[in-house]
Amino acid sequence: MTETNPSSNHHIQLNVANNKPLVWGSRTYVMGIINVSPDSFSGDGFDDDVQSVIDQGLRFQTEGADILDVGAQSTRPGHEEITDDEELRRLIPALEGLIDAVNIPISVDTYKPVVARAAIETGASIINDIWGLKYNANIALISAEYETPIIMMHNQPTTQYNDLIPNMLESLNNSINVALDCGVAKRNIIIDPGIGFGKTPDQNLEIIKRLKEFSTLGYPLLIGTSRKSTIGYILDAPPDQRIEGTASTIALSIAEGVDIIRVHDVKEMVKVSRMTDAIVRGWRPENWEK
Repeated sequence: MTETNPSSNHHIQLNVANNKPLVWGSRTYVMGIINVSPDSFSGDGFDDDVQSVIDQGLRFQTEGADILDVGAQSTRPGHEEITDDEELRRLIPALEGLIDAVNIPISVDTYKPVVARAAIETGASIINDIWGLKYNANIALISAEYETPIIMMHNQPTTQYNDLIPNMLESLNNSINVALDCGVAKRNIIIDPGIGFGKTPDQNLEIIKRLKEFSTLGYPLLIGTSRKSTIGYILDAPPDQRIEGTASTIALSIAEGVDIIRVHDVKEMVKVSRMTDAIVRGWRPENWEK
């Protein structure tokens, strides 16, 4: 998995499962969400149904996903935290099935070092920490040990900020410094502003409007707006009817420089990202005729 900073053409090697080259800034990469939990906010959790997990992973791969993100701990508002053992019980069989079935990198959505280590040893390639090392910084040591990319999301318990974007940038920069101190390579750091986590709907909209400011941190940027409640509030729509709102946030986020989109509706958002990339980044399909 190769990357460049969006503002340069310098290639950096990331250590992922299938060594498929990705170049930051050349186009947007699509991460398909697979929830292995019974209480996903979007209603798409598979719980113990490993075959359905495999089927969705294969479908997402066929539809154009570049990465799969698998999580077994729901992080919806009001969720109950599960034990490490329960998270592993849900997660590992799903990972084993997916790794045998697909040939794209798999990210593990967890903030627990024990779970992250087990997932990487099973064959996952990326760690996605929704607490940005603030739940347990030792998860960065797993990234450093296995030389895996780590996604660090901004998150906090309240929606109180003195100055929203500067406060977020300071928090993310602190997470980055902790990761570097733990031995994580700069090339393996990806950041996520954390839409819907410790933010009000108005704050979420402000973040999307000002995403370019996050480029000052100097790392690839991931965003997850898919089916989020802010879209539901604006459109008065339940999670399964937020695809148009999601598409709007995705297109605008790409125009603001986002490198990875984390989505439930892979087929549709691949089309949105490719059309937006064609305008914003000059991306063209292989069979393009000038």
